[in-house]
Amino acid sequence: MANGTFILYIAAPTFLLTLFTYHLFLKLVRRRPVSHNQARRRPNLPPGSMGWPIIGETLQLYSQDPTSFFSSKQKRHGEIFKTHILGCPCVMLASPEAARFVLVTQAHLFRPTYPKSKERLIGPAALFFHQGDYHLRLRKLVQRALSLDATRSLANDVSSLAASALEKWDGGHVINTFEELKKLSFEVGILAIFGHLEEHYRVELKRNYGIVEKGYNSFPTTVPGTPYKRALTARRELSEIMGGIIGERKEKKVLEKDVLGCLLNSKDYKGQVLTDDQVADNVIGALFAAQDTTASAMTWIVKYLHDNPKLLEAVKAEQKAIQEVNGRDGNDNAALNWSQTRNDMPFTHKVVLESLRIASIISFTFREAVADVEYKGYLIPKGWKVMPLFRNIHHNPEYFSEPHKFDPSRFEVVPKPNTFMPFGNGVHACPGNELAKLEMLIFIHHLVTKFRWEVVGSESGTQNCPFPVPMNGLPARFWKQVPSS
Repeated sequence: MANGTFILYIAAPTFLLTLFTYHLFLKLVRRRPVSHNQARRRPNLPPGSMGWPIIGETLQLYSQDPTSFFSSKQKRHGEIFKTHILGCPCVMLASPEAARFVLVTQAHLFRPTYPKSKERLIGPAALFFHQGDYHLRLRKLVQRALSLDATRSLANDVSSLAASALEKWDGGHVINTFEELKKLSFEVGILAIFGHLEEHYRVELKRNYGIVEKGYNSFPTTVPGTPYKRALTARRELSEIMGGIIGERKEKKVLEKDVLGCLLNSKDYKGQVLTDDQVADNVIGALFAAQDTTASAMTWIVKYLHDNPKLLEAVKAEQKAIQEVNGRDGNDNAALNWSQTRNDMPFTHKVVLESLRIASIISFTFREAVADVEYKGYLIPKGWKVMPLFRNIHHNPEYFSEPHKFDPSRFEVVPKPNTFMPFGNGVHACPGNELAKLEMLIFIHHLVTKFRWEVVGSESGTQNCPFPVPMNGLPARFWKQVPSS
């Protein structure tokens, strides 16, 4: 320390002389005539605060509800502002036009970006880490596997999975609603990705995936015994399990139309197939995308229906009418079909949309500027993170009157373009959104027609893990309804 101070003391006069000379040079340069192009002023950075050196405003973000953090920033600075969080300088965008600019019209200027620690756990070849030709190829394959026709064929099986999951909730014992719904979403994800997977594979996938999930949002250290280190080990196990599944599928030479089948059976314009590692990374990425977000949305639906008895009765009446139709053949437990979810649930569908708007499971998305970009007179420097704030847009009274009021009727009118983006927007929008909505509608049907429930405790609020869920996962008791005679 003493040596460093001495060197700094000796170097200080030289440094000051150099600084003086540099400023004098700048003044001389500025006096020289410049061309019209040179005279063009570089745009300013957006307004906002960058916080402390290195840590920026990360502590402020995590010491309060992120929604409050971003909302207070928007109120102070407007719909475009800068900050420094999670080790990165960021530009936040809270208008529909800005979201469209980043995600649709100028998407080529902004690449998807995630921390490397998370890429290692999901797999670097997963589609949502990429853009360009590779991303477009993978997106088309996943979209084909999760198209409306494919989703239609899954409806009966999803209905059976939902009914089976709810049977285990009966009895009035307290359950963590979110954790239980994660189990359901995982099974639906397995169904969409693998079809009817053998039990031993399902068990091993679930066990190792659970370890990876726990380490996903932990501090990324490779010290033995830490959640992240255990997650890395479990991720290698997942690769081995996937290798076995892929090997069996190739050996059988069956042209399945599930996600795995579409990935395995595709060839690019050169006739090349995806490698096993590329297939595995995208399958594991699909599992990540399928579970927590949908489970979080369904947990909020359970809460919103519980808190709004009149709306619950309206949903129940609509679903009971479908149940009566299915029960005319003497089977009250008949599985729902796809047509019923599309045509016979208009009010329930509005409840789902309003739940997605208020909860805003995907509160924002990360992009990174690949070049200096000018937007509305402000500079977005190359390398800076850019975050369209979906939640702020969904809760803006300019687009949704009384935005904090749960009002499904607002969706009787189609929202203005780019004001409602629960599944993102542009080429990176969620390709599984139709399957997610199908799962929600089917779950609601079985819930309201067969069960009554009460939320345990009075603690309200939201916790982020990392997606927003009701506090403590919404502890609740469920009882099976006695069929009326």
